[in-house]
Amino acid sequence: MYELWEDLKRLKRCRWVELSHPLNNDSPYWGGIPEGAVELSKTVYDWGNELECLIQTFKFPGQFGTHIDFPGHFIKGEALSEQYGVKDMVFPLVVIDISEKVKEDVEYAVTVEDIREFEAAYGDIPDGAFVALYTGWSRRWPDMDAISNFDQEHFPGWSMEALRYIYEVRNAAANGHETLDTDASVLAARSGDLACERYLLDKGKLQVEVMCNLDQVPAAGAIVFAVFPPIEGATGLPVRMWAVVPEQVQRV
Repeated sequence: MYELWEDLKRLKRCRWVELSHPLNNDSPYWGGIPEGAVELSKTVYDWGNELECLIQTFKFPGQFGTHIDFPGHFIKGEALSEQYGVKDMVFPLVVIDISEKVKEDVEYAVTVEDIREFEAAYGDIPDGAFVALYTGWSRRWPDMDAISNFDQEHFPGWSMEALRYIYEVRNAAANGHETLDTDASVLAARSGDLACERYLLDKGKLQVEVMCNLDQVPAAGAIVFAVFPPIEGATGLPVRMWAVVPEQVQRV
């Protein structure tokens, strides 16, 4: 009788995949954030009071765990959280898998050729897509030393050429990755800046960092939701992200 209810029934028959890490007081975050910035689930109203209930407070950096970055994070005066509505946070999902190359080269940066190989197999990246980079890095969570790769001080990521391709040739809406930073470490060291992150935010695009379970979704064909609380003026916020995958679409 009601079309949207029928659509929901159909979606519920799909596979839903969590793409965000769980968070607690021991979860890692960028070392530049002052100590004491995280205090989750602090009880401020306990059982046994006049109103029998439990109330907690939560303190965390905007860039904590799986999180979304808004342009104003790196570009002064540009868009912050309140400028994105609910319609802006659902995308066609594309997953570029470079995990095998990362096994051979821990600081591998995805190339335009990698993306063109993807498109030869799955079709062009659609307009408004969320393009996620799968490296296998999320298996290191929640060990901060392993995520940062302190033993080698190198990690994989995006190249400027790859980002220019997905945004200027294919008009993607956002990108994501499993690492703490956008830029492959070797490129960040070479430029002396997180130039790739600065580039995409300067274009008014969005990104989600520290994603997980990208090996459980297909390279193409899923949709992805990114949800955050409507806190105004935020440069970034922890995000709950999930993919909806039709069962007939398998990862290749």
